[in-house]
Amino acid sequence: MRTGRPKQPLTLATDDKEKLEMLARRPKTAQRVALRAKIILRAAGGLSNLGIAQLLGITAATVGKWRGRFRLRGMEGLSDEPRPGTPRKITDAKVEEAVTQTLESLPRAATHWSTRSLAKKVGLSQSAIVRIWHSFGLQPHRSETFKLSTDSFLVEKVRDIVGLYLNPPEHAIVLCVDEKSQVQALDRTQPILPLRPGLPEQRTNDYERHGTTSLFAALDVATGKVIGQCHRRHRHQEFLKFMELVDAKLPLDVGEVHLVLDNYGTHKTPTVVRWFARHPRYHLHFTPTSGSWVNQVERWFAEITEKRIRRGSFQSVRSLEKAIQEYLDYNNENPKPFIWAADADLILGKIQRLCERISNSPKTSSASKTSSTNV
Repeated sequence: MRTGRPKQPLTLATDDKEKLEMLARRPKTAQRVALRAKIILRAAGGLSNLGIAQLLGITAATVGKWRGRFRLRGMEGLSDEPRPGTPRKITDAKVEEAVTQTLESLPRAATHWSTRSLAKKVGLSQSAIVRIWHSFGLQPHRSETFKLSTDSFLVEKVRDIVGLYLNPPEHAIVLCVDEKSQVQALDRTQPILPLRPGLPEQRTNDYERHGTTSLFAALDVATGKVIGQCHRRHRHQEFLKFMELVDAKLPLDVGEVHLVLDNYGTHKTPTVVRWFARHPRYHLHFTPTSGSWVNQVERWFAEITEKRIRRGSFQSVRSLEKAIQEYLDYNNENPKPFIWAADADLILGKIQRLCERISNSPKTSSASKTSSTNV
């Protein structure tokens, strides 16, 4: 028998539902906003406040608060309301000036604004500039890089590989294969000083090189297990030796094996092509040019680099390869697969927005005007 006050059904418009789903799954969404989006989505699905609270690990009062605010104000109800306190002394015009200067101008003889230089420019305190930047999410001190793929079949390749991750074929194995080449065996010139209370681990900034090795790895997307092998050289001969190892370790009753590979030359030599022709159960899926990020084994390479290689000290290539093998064995004792959450539409939408920004940039516009004038 239903208890408590009856809840009015919560219905969502199509646009609101799409926005809420995007906020709930997007990695860069603030946690509090993502939580509120999940509350509304589950409330629209018919769950009770108590059921949503137990599912998300929050209180029923919190669920009721955001359900009610969304019913009254829609998407605007999910934002934080102004908090009580001392009336602010900075006018909207000053805030607008600070934001406009940050976005549309540069300081003299510098590449970006600092809090002190902008405060001097607009006549505010440094702490006021910090608060304004935090409020609008401005970070002039940071800079990120990007690489845009020029592959003619970018869309098709992204949909193909992401489809393997989100909807893998039945009775088949999906392996992400790649090589981490030129892994250096570096030895510090002085002994590493261990971690102590109040002091981090300390090491010299100079080192001695003792050679390199290349790590060939195949990540099972479903289980997280990794088949790995080190070779001193990085040629198609070593790649074929690694594929023989992979073929020997895979179960014979597996019908199909889908390999995600990049466009490195060792994967496309005539000898390699003939090997795959003799092994018809392997199906190759090549990543887009400059699109190695779509290969999940790259994420595993980042983990082994961070956890075992970068801070290690190796007196020989043999000791480096031994450390890599130890990490492989440890990883396969309790493997954890990576969960691919972004679908192809989300990825391609980001690429589309980036292309639109690039095509509308002043540099591109001026270049196109120049070229048209020359013609």
